[in-house]
Amino acid sequence: MIDLTGKNALVTGIANNRSIAWGIAQQLHKAGANLGITYMKDEKGKHERKVAELVEPLNPSLYLPCNVQNESEIESTFEAIAEKWGKLDILVHCLAFAGKDELSGDFTNTSRQGFSNALDISAYSLVRLCAAAKPLMAEGGSIITLSYLGGVRVIPNYNVMGIAKAALEMNVRYLAAELGPLNIRVNAISSGPIRTLASSAVGGILDMIHHVEEVAPLRRTVTQQEVGNAATFLCSSMASGITGQILYVDAGYEIMGM
Repeated sequence: MIDLTGKNALVTGIANNRSIAWGIAQQLHKAGANLGITYMKDEKGKHERKVAELVEPLNPSLYLPCNVQNESEIESTFEAIAEKWGKLDILVHCLAFAGKDELSGDFTNTSRQGFSNALDISAYSLVRLCAAAKPLMAEGGSIITLSYLGGVRVIPNYNVMGIAKAALEMNVRYLAAELGPLNIRVNAISSGPIRTLASSAVGGILDMIHHVEEVAPLRRTVTQQEVGNAATFLCSSMASGITGQILYVDAGYEIMGM
């Protein structure tokens, strides 16, 4: 059993109980980590209440609004961490977005605004959060983000998100190189397709899942818990020599040629 007792972990991107971020948060909690959870504010506060109810069993000591396109919210989030915890050991980045119109049909139909939004939220946000986390990781730390095979191979309808994931994976390498001397490790998990709120926007997501189940060596796709287990490992001292890597947790699908 991996022991993360005494480690402070900030988890972003939980939308509901199907979120990969939720699977990661659960496994970090089981390992003993002290959790902070962020959420996206909405006008009626519905999302805030929904996520708060979901994560209540994990007893997070911080529950904060953090829209990564809002500089003041990013600053407030990390100020709260500094005040409450004094340090941050683990940052989990599970943030990605592209408009539904950009996730089907011809890639050449991608709008300028849609392209910009996808890269900003899905890729640049990791850079921005790492910059904010860096001063709080004076004792070292582990940063995890989520990628997908569509960042290195063409996946039908994935379109602009493939570009965003490619940028995200290169971010991981540059960040790992910069932060390594500070004993801060940066890695990504490239998960197999899982039916989540975010993935449901991708045209033909169920066909993608069924294809993986037929072709992957394990003849199935993976679960949120399995991704959470891999993230917990990467956040632990057992992975102390691993940084700048893209770890595939996809039932082996990535190795197949046909």
